[in-house]
Amino acid sequence: MPRLPESVLGDAYSNTNAWDTLIDLVEVENRMAGQAGEREGADVIVDAFEDAGLNEVGIEEFEIPGWWRGSSVLELPDRDKHYNAPHQLFALPGCTDGTVEAELVDVGHGTGAEFENTDIEGKVVMVSSDVPDDYDGWLHRMEKYASAIEGGAEAFVFRNHVAGCLPPTGEVGYHARPGELPAVGISKELGARLERYCEEGPVQVTLSVDCRNEPTTSQNVVGELGPDTQEEVWVTAHHDSHDIAEGANDNGVGSVLVAEIGRLLAQMEADLDVRTRFVTFGSEEIGLRGAYHAADTVDVDRVKAIINIDGAGRSGTLHVRSSGFSPVEEAFRDVAAAFDVPLQTSDDVSPHGDQWAFVEKGVPGVMVSSASDEQTGRGWGHTHADTLDKLDSRTLREIAVLIAEGTLAVSEPEREIPHREPEAVRDDLSDSYVRELKVGNRWNYEK
Repeated sequence: MPRLPESVLGDAYSNTNAWDTLIDLVEVENRMAGQAGEREGADVIVDAFEDAGLNEVGIEEFEIPGWWRGSSVLELPDRDKHYNAPHQLFALPGCTDGTVEAELVDVGHGTGAEFENTDIEGKVVMVSSDVPDDYDGWLHRMEKYASAIEGGAEAFVFRNHVAGCLPPTGEVGYHARPGELPAVGISKELGARLERYCEEGPVQVTLSVDCRNEPTTSQNVVGELGPDTQEEVWVTAHHDSHDIAEGANDNGVGSVLVAEIGRLLAQMEADLDVRTRFVTFGSEEIGLRGAYHAADTVDVDRVKAIINIDGAGRSGTLHVRSSGFSPVEEAFRDVAAAFDVPLQTSDDVSPHGDQWAFVEKGVPGVMVSSASDEQTGRGWGHTHADTLDKLDSRTLREIAVLIAEGTLAVSEPEREIPHREPEAVRDDLSDSYVRELKVGNRWNYEK
């Protein structure tokens, strides 16, 4: 340790390849899955893979249920209020269109207890994007959407908890496309006003959501390095983003890091222990479709581990979510120790992130992101403000080296990383994720 030659390390810390590619990627301002910009973004990554010296570079296409955002309007007729500005609200991907006239009810953070204690049947449900300070764990947007469906709500309003971060977007349909309820994201500021109105008495609203759900195609970008071995290690990310922003950190950074890690390892290809595959998935933001396509069309028994990079640009400190595969986490601990840098880890299993399509089959998979000092949950992600100016090239260099070293550590023949039985993986899921997966029609196992 480290295994990267000094010449490669020197190159990693002195070049601007990843940053230059990121600039090209964010110039494609709408990389929404299944739309023209996603393919344009994929072409940027193809060029980066080829320039990196990867072998067998190409694009694999697949069909997806596409979604196009129209306009959304929230009206409060009793107060003569009308909200339709993009800094106030917009539809959530995967939802259905329609107009709902009903009472608005505030369900706070959207915890199980809050839903149980609130009559939401036939109403428009509003929940915050965060969780209480004393809550054990995190509640994903889809979990709250699932609770609204189970409670008989007519529509779903997801309000940001971070000031100035604008409305949050994010998939609610997943594989049950379209989702059962019209849904919108709203800003913290509009949410605070609506919360105040709800405290004053019953609030009647009219919510109109315009969107399209139609079949289209997405694509994965692929490349490889190393010997033709029985085992393979995958380094992955997703190149799609939401249509409202550049998607710089989520997940432009991840995509260019896959290319940069490939570029570094290409300089020592003869010394690689196993075949290493580099993939950027399409359609992560609307159902992990690219990852599912890959997991369903390859021999997953050959995949020793998948290292999925998502949201890694916030700092130079890695965060590794191990999904219970401790040998992969230990490999990154060895790297952190060798470079004398901090490392954050967690062993929870989450169905959000491209690694899940493999992890649910028992394949060792981790999500690698970066730690943040901001206690803001997603922060700028999934908003208009996920832009290049929040990032810097130094972070990309540091992260690229650490994940490249982690890839080499995971690839070591003496490092055994057993697969798990799918039932064991699924038993580690929280009950709220189980409910969410069933509502999203992503579940084929009774816990």
